[in-house]
Amino acid sequence: MDFLTALGLSIPAGLNAYIPLLMVAVAQHFAWLELRAPFDALGSWWVIAIISVLLVIEVVADKVPAVDHVNDIVQTVVRPAAGGVVAVAGSGSSSGVSPWLLVVAGVLLAGSVHAAKATVRPVVNLTTAGVGAPVVSTAEDVGAVALSATAVAVPILVIVVLAGVAYLLWWLWRRQPGSRGDQTDSRHSHEPGST
Repeated sequence: MDFLTALGLSIPAGLNAYIPLLMVAVAQHFAWLELRAPFDALGSWWVIAIISVLLVIEVVADKVPAVDHVNDIVQTVVRPAAGGVVAVAGSGSSSGVSPWLLVVAGVLLAGSVHAAKATVRPVVNLTTAGVGAPVVSTAEDVGAVALSATAVAVPILVIVVLAGVAYLLWWLWRRQPGSRGDQTDSRHSHEPGST
């Protein structure tokens, strides 16, 4: 279960680095989750305050068109790093899984989700003239809170979330120009009699 919690916290870090960080910090502070040392220091009030300020900045910046793109560029390092931190921290002190394996898994999961977000967001901004940015950003924030809470409270559901993320990434990859699925679709569209 600790391993599922660790992976489950990494996924929302790709959407917003500070939501799962704040979740594990508060969970540590109130003893709802036992974090692996030295990350148990996240439960200190001053760390919670810093994460909260960074979260407010991230939430506001991510809802402003054009600013959200700059924010995504900055977060290209922060979100995967946060994924690695929450994966190790949330794995529990008794976990037999290598901390380095958890860091790599956390960085890869958060990095993949961040890459998908950073790829989709400019398209949303362009196709909606910027109106969609706050809506999509709010949905991402709500999803990150729900995923973080699920990872802490009901880690077995993380398996379903991981399957969903894998499917979403596969679907996005298939939609990219030049992918195998795109070539098949374009080949069929040029056949005689096709519409």
